[in-house]
Amino acid sequence: MSQSIQVNGKDCWKEKALNFIQRRLREREKLGWSSRVAAFSSSPADANRRLSYACKHTDLTADLIMSSWVSGFFTYETTKSVVVKSWSVGIINRVAQLLIIIYFVGWVFIHEKAYQVNDTGMETAVMTKVKGFGFYNNSLMDVADYVMPKQGSAVFCIITRMVVTPNQRQMKCPEADKKFNCSTDVDCKKHMSSNLASGKITGNCITEAKQCEIIGWCPAENDSVYSKPMEQVEDFTIFIKNSIRFPRFNVTRGNVPENMSLSCTYDPVNNLDCPIFRVSDVLRYAGENFTKISDDGGEIGINIAWICNLDLHVNNCKPNYTFTRLDSAFKGSSATKGYNFRFAKYFKSADGEDYRTLHKAFAIRFDIIVSGNAGKFHLIPTVINVVAACTSVGLATVLCDIILLNFLKGAKQYKAKKFEEVSGTASRSPSFDLHHGSQMTIKREEKSSDDSGAYSIGHHV
Repeated sequence: MSQSIQVNGKDCWKEKALNFIQRRLREREKLGWSSRVAAFSSSPADANRRLSYACKHTDLTADLIMSSWVSGFFTYETTKSVVVKSWSVGIINRVAQLLIIIYFVGWVFIHEKAYQVNDTGMETAVMTKVKGFGFYNNSLMDVADYVMPKQGSAVFCIITRMVVTPNQRQMKCPEADKKFNCSTDVDCKKHMSSNLASGKITGNCITEAKQCEIIGWCPAENDSVYSKPMEQVEDFTIFIKNSIRFPRFNVTRGNVPENMSLSCTYDPVNNLDCPIFRVSDVLRYAGENFTKISDDGGEIGINIAWICNLDLHVNNCKPNYTFTRLDSAFKGSSATKGYNFRFAKYFKSADGEDYRTLHKAFAIRFDIIVSGNAGKFHLIPTVINVVAACTSVGLATVLCDIILLNFLKGAKQYKAKKFEEVSGTASRSPSFDLHHGSQMTIKREEKSSDDSGAYSIGHHV
């Protein structure tokens, strides 16, 4: 059991006091105070007096720890600044800061408009109409003949040429494709599962025609016969009516101005707002030639981009048109180049038998692609990007530190001032001096009144 003594009316445990005395003796011994330690340890002073001294200072140590914690909680800490007087480093620092500021002002705020909130979830509707007349196989063709589908949607085709197979009916006949040439039935039996013929291969060889027999709509289509395109397609016009809405800002716009004349034609320089386009102009803007694309067909994209800055007047929110060839990846392919499809017109003969006229149509397919992005000032992204800009200016300091620590002649001097090494043994401040029969003395390290806390390093670079 630990014993206690009375000090100033308080209980003090002898074990605790003795531990304090031993700890103070060890600290003094480490600091080289061997003579004072010996004097203290060999002193014949009364044990209770030494214990009373230890008890007093044990309580005082606890009070000082509490006081230090409270005062430390209500203190402010700041970094030590090192002033480097170097022209080269100073110039690098200012140039780096200037470049960062230019980047944020020019690119982030002006070009990217990072101070805005954006709405890309646009609602859109497209309606199209094609106008024009053309002659094909000595017949006049109008919109109902050459535009597919008829509804005027955002995707439509203008037929440029066709391979027509008239008066087909269900029967057996020779296949027209040269891939199905034959001399015996054996040559045809291997094609019986083929889906490339105009009908179902029966496995019989029609020796007179030297072609495999099919059952289906006869006569079979022969698309090796070339027909000239309808030349008037170049002069056809496409009217595009597009309406959009940005739900976040409740802004609705359309591509047809109220005072626009429908006799206009789009021109990227003189008539940007006109929603009527000549087919030849669209192909030219997409970098295509009508003569080439009209033979095999192709896919053309008309892009309508609504990039709107709603900090300005809403009338400044206008569409921008661009044009591109969508199937350009297959232009050189012999297997899949161009664009074509088939459709048939059915009728009955006088005796009630079903007939049809098959059309293989080569067409230019137009896809109207609408995209949009509306932006408007908002406080939150503005504050976030301003803070990011201010923080990023500090990157110049990192660059200069790298240069100072690695490339300048005074790098060691700069390291010594910038980085302070602290040993593992804690410094004694305030320190306690143990004197025989005396009160505790507290020594504080005083700082010169003219010390600003900043170091100045001079370089002649």
